[in-house]
Amino acid sequence: MSEQKVKKPWKVQPKMCSMCGTHKGVMGRYDMHICRRCFKDNAERIGFRKYD
Repeated sequence: MSEQKVKKPWKVQPKMCSMCGTHKGVMGRYDMHICRRCFKDNAERIGFRKYD
C-alpha cells in the first residue's frame, strides 16, 4: 500500500527577511524581521548607533 503525503499547514510561519528575503539569521526583535547581514549594513540608516 502506498501512502500519499498530506500537506499540513505550518504551525509557526517561518520568518523571512523583509529586505533580502532569506530565512537564515532573521531577527524578529522590535518586529523588524531583518536578517543579521542586512541589519549590519543598514543599522545606522534604521536609527541604531554603532559604538566602538
